[in-house]
Amino acid sequence: MGKTAFLFPGQGAQYTGMGKDFYDSYKVSKEIYDRAEELLSMNIRELCFEENAKLSVTRYTQPALAVTCLAIYERVKELGLQPDYFAGLSLGEYPAVIASGAITIEEGLKLVKIRGELMETAVPEGIGGMAAVLGLDSTIIEDILKEMEGVVVIANYNCPGQIVISGEKEAVKAASVKLSEAGAKKVIPLNVSGPFHSPMLKEAGEKLLTELNSITVRKPAIPYAANVDGSMVTEAEGIRESLSRQVYSSVRWEDCVRTLLAEGVDLFVEIGPGKTLSAFLKKIDKNVTAVNVEKAEDLEKLKEVLHARG
Repeated sequence: MGKTAFLFPGQGAQYTGMGKDFYDSYKVSKEIYDRAEELLSMNIRELCFEENAKLSVTRYTQPALAVTCLAIYERVKELGLQPDYFAGLSLGEYPAVIASGAITIEEGLKLVKIRGELMETAVPEGIGGMAAVLGLDSTIIEDILKEMEGVVVIANYNCPGQIVISGEKEAVKAASVKLSEAGAKKVIPLNVSGPFHSPMLKEAGEKLLTELNSITVRKPAIPYAANVDGSMVTEAEGIRESLSRQVYSSVRWEDCVRTLLAEGVDLFVEIGPGKTLSAFLKKIDKNVTAVNVEKAEDLEKLKEVLHARG
């Protein structure tokens, strides 16, 4: 029998109403929201369940999304399914690290709140930008970006044919034109508040490291794949530095998935809002089984897959 990995999505997956059916239906999920509100002194339920402009603001998006992922995860755990590995894209790495046992939920959620604030305020609004590049090989993108004036780098290696660039707004715009000329099917500017996962956020990453140095980090009980290089994290050593670097380094999501595939994973369970990671998976390896759990009704689908696996 193959192995299982639980995956957690990143910023951009959030939507109004996410997690509400879990909150209403399951005590274990409700407890996560209630604990988070107390810990963070934030109205997480209002952020997640009610129509409001704050949900798309980074400092609020990140805690709201992390809490929702963890609330759904706690209910999935009750089904008796124990994964062999975890991984999460960008912000999603935090639920993965918490679920792995390396950082407690209390310290992990406080870190998420601080991370959101640091990333939002790192660069004045309007200075930085990001764009998704579709249908162009990453090596071609890398070569073009090397020739560009100003700061513009690859922020996310999501899957073949989907790369995200980040940096100074004008440099991103100029690079977008060059990438289109080089054969990109589409280059789509992203509605984000800053140039995430670029060197422009190095100071934010260094400030986050100060916070990371003040908490206890343990050896993960279950390994997880790290965004900065796709490697499997099995020891406490290096976790702080990796999470700090993640803020201003490329997210190597495709490498994370390939690491999990090499470990024998053939069932991927995406836990949290949306189906983004499941879509990336199919472009990386169309033979894997991907199940996403974002609604309470999705638990039945997961049970069916587990039953079929025996």
